[in-house]
Formats: sequence, structure tokens, C-alpha cells
Amino acid sequence: MTVEIKVPPLGESISEGVVAQILKPNNTFVEKDEEIIEIETDKINQPLYAPETGVLTLTVKEGDTLQIGQVIGSIAPSKKPEEKPKQEEKASPSSTKPQEKRESQEKAPHAESPPPPKQPAPGVARRFPEDTLKAAPLPNPDEEPSEPKKAFPVKESKKEEVSPKDTQDVERRPMSALRKTVARRLLQATQETAMLTTFNEVDMSAVIAFRNKEKKAFEEKHGVRLGFMSFFIKAAVQALKAVPEVNGAIEGEDLLYYQTYHVGVAVSTDRGLMVPVIRECDKRSFAEIEKQLDTYAKQARSGRIPLEALGGGSFTITNGGVFGSLLSTPILNPPQSGVLGMHNIVKRPVVIDDKVVVRPMMYLALSYDHRIVDGKGAITFLVNIKENLEDPARLLLEF
Repeated sequence: MTVEIKVPPLGESISEGVVAQILKPNNTFVEKDEEIIEIETDKINQPLYAPETGVLTLTVKEGDTLQIGQVIGSIAPSKKPEEKPKQEEKASPSSTKPQEKRESQEKAPHAESPPPPKQPAPGVARRFPEDTLKAAPLPNPDEEPSEPKKAFPVKESKKEEVSPKDTQDVERRPMSALRKTVARRLLQATQETAMLTTFNEVDMSAVIAFRNKEKKAFEEKHGVRLGFMSFFIKAAVQALKAVPEVNGAIEGEDLLYYQTYHVGVAVSTDRGLMVPVIRECDKRSFAEIEKQLDTYAKQARSGRIPLEALGGGSFTITNGGVFGSLLSTPILNPPQSGVLGMHNIVKRPVVIDDKVVVRPMMYLALSYDHRIVDGKGAITFLVNIKENLEDPARLLLEF
């Protein structure tokens, strides 16, 4: 009995997807639970598996939009066909071609010589070019030269103006579902929030020294590298506790203050930006945060991150410094009211105790929804992060 192939649920708030790639073409034998197509959603790429073993028939092609529950093909159950033993190869027809070619050349008649030129009909004199020139009338010098007659009338065409973009080579690509979602959410953030950004800077000397001292022992014990992001997540949690409105949102005419600290960390992939969420960061150790970060980063770049990892965040951190950004204004991730931007660590001269010294400095940027977060709260938030990073022991004591 033929088994229908239907589009399964693709995750919360996802109603459709796009056929990104057909992994098994029509009329091929597939095993049960074998990947047959890849569906692209506005969050991740998700494979669709064969529900039965048999011969596959698909009614969709790459680029088609799919709805949840839509029938996209069927499988006719059957056993895997047995491989037949190879028969002895027959004589190749190409082996007889030289002999046939020689025989055909022997049988072919000799090439006929080209026909002789036609003789002029009786009674008609042959005309040579010289005779034609002699018979042509000589031009009269007293007459004005007339315009030469054209053999065929030619219409004068007007020169069409060419647009500059028509003279350029352009490669046109359709937007992916993920890119469409990113574009829509960025536009939503700029149009539906009162977004404002405030800045501060932090001396990273203490964090760098602590990390250099402990990173080898940390990696040997926990099997994962000690990065800067875990310090920033722990510092952000302390700052969110001090300024609760940054860990909030607006819903209609109500203000929401989240009592959990689910921090999203932006991860750059070939398909675009993804923001997996590390939940309950206030209850996690540095090692647990680093392990979760490493797992999510690998899953996001391979396109196999679980859907539940991409939703439910209350605050977001993005690190443009890994690409060399010195300063930027991050855009909110609605409905969240705050996003923290990290930047490149650069050695700069700074004044400490009335002396000019060189320190590794980083600019911090907090973009926030001014409808729920006041300027005082935003500045307090960044100062709290600055103080905790310049004295990492405070993170352990949860100041």
C-alpha cells in the first residue's frame, strides 16, 4: 500500500518552509528514515525522512513553498532489489568500426571532379569587366554631384539611452527564508521600538590576565576552552539583576519583567545570523556556559541546531569584535528591550591615577527600547558590567 509523505511540524510559530534541496530523486529506492529532502525554514534547515522503505515519488521541486501537513509525494513499499551478476561484456561495437570504415572507403566511388564552368549560350557575347567600365558614361564636371543611391532603404534608429545598471554584471539570488526573517525582524525593531544606544568602555586587563592564568587548567578539567563570552554572560546577568527593565519587554500596554535569565548569543553562519539561547545563565557555571556555547555554535554552522534552542531569550549579546569591529550600534531582537554589543579589544593609551598607560580596551554598546528603559537605567547597566569585568572576582561573589 502506497504511503503518503507529508510535511511534519517544523517548530513553534513556523507554518511553512521551502524545498532547499532534493536529496533523493524520483523513482529511486530509499530506506526507512533515510533523508529524502531538506526543508529550509526561517530558523533552520530541517531534513525530511522517508516514512517507509520503497520506491520514492516526489511531486515537488527545489524552491517550492511547503505548508505544514502538505502531501509532497509517496512511497510504494518494496524490498530492496537484488543486484544481478554482471554478464560477460559483449564485443564492443567500436572494435568493428575501423574494419567497417575501410570497407566503406573501398566501396565508395571516387570523388567526382567539379563540373566545368558553364559556357555562354550560343549567340550571346561574353562581357568582361573592362567592357562594362567602357560602356559606363563619364561624369560631367559641370554637374553637381548627386547623393549616391542606397541599394536598400535604411531606417535611422534613435540611440536608446542605456541605464547604468544595465551595463553592469549582476548576479541575482532569491532571499533565503532565514534572510527574509532577519530582514523582517530588523525592520520591525527600527519601526516599532524607540531604540537608543549608549556606550562605555572597559579595561580588559584583569579578564585577560585571569583567563591566561586559568585557561590551561580549565580546558584540561572541562574539555572546553575558556573564552571571553562566559565572562560577559555572567557580568550581564548581574547587570540585569541590578536593572530589571533591561531584562523585560512590552506587550500591548503592559510591561513584562522576566524573572529568568535566558541570554541569546548571536552566532554568524553561512546562511545568516542565528541567536541560540542559553537558559538560566544565573544558575550555570563558567564551564557549563562554555560547553553550551561550543555545542550551539557547531550545530548552528552545520544547520542542525534544534528549534527549541532559538527561542525564548530575554536578552541578547552580539560580538562584532571577532570580525574586527571597533564600535557599532546593535539592533534590538524584538520583543526584548536590550542587546549588548561587544567589540574588538585594542591597546590604547588611557589615564589611570594621573598617568598615561597602555591598556587593552573594549568599547561596549547597549541598545535599548527607550519606552521601557530610561537613560539612567541604561548607563547603570553598562557601568555595572564595566565594574564586574574590571574586577572578575566580583562575578564569583555575585555583586
